[in-house]
Amino acid sequence: MRRFPLALALVLFAGLLAPAFAAMPQVGQRAPDFRLQDQNGHWQTPADHHGRWLVLYFYPKDFTPGCTTEVCTFRDDVLKLRKAGADVVGVSLDDVKSHADFASKYHVPFPLLSDADRKVAEAYGVLTSRAGMHYAKRTTFLIDPAGNIAKVYEDVDPEKNSAQVLADLATLKAAS
Repeated sequence: MRRFPLALALVLFAGLLAPAFAAMPQVGQRAPDFRLQDQNGHWQTPADHHGRWLVLYFYPKDFTPGCTTEVCTFRDDVLKLRKAGADVVGVSLDDVKSHADFASKYHVPFPLLSDADRKVAEAYGVLTSRAGMHYAKRTTFLIDPAGNIAKVYEDVDPEKNSAQVLADLATLKAAS
């Protein structure tokens, strides 16, 4: 009788226990709807941005090095993005108070949404887990003015994502 190596058995067992998360929406699909509070306690929905491009970026955690770099890069490019017809919205699983502190410290001029119940991250297919901790994978969705996914950026570089979005936004607008 042949035995499984212990490491292989543990990997298979861990796979059985891993949560089943939703699939990520693809280019051309309707962006999943949501209603979340921002750092100021105001409710936000995708409909608030109807008729404009929406840069919806998910990030793991406030105040971590990569997330701080990413929020500051979008902050620094927000006027260029707005001039290009796009609104910027960040989303993580952190609570409203954490977002308020993060936004205040780094002078964030756009909404940071609290997805504390993890439903929006799951709907967008970015909810993940490691060592029992849930977080949103660093992923950006560029949503067109009609509310459809125009571009998906997975495993983004926090320093380069904003510039990628700006370049792709110019290309997509020119093609339409």
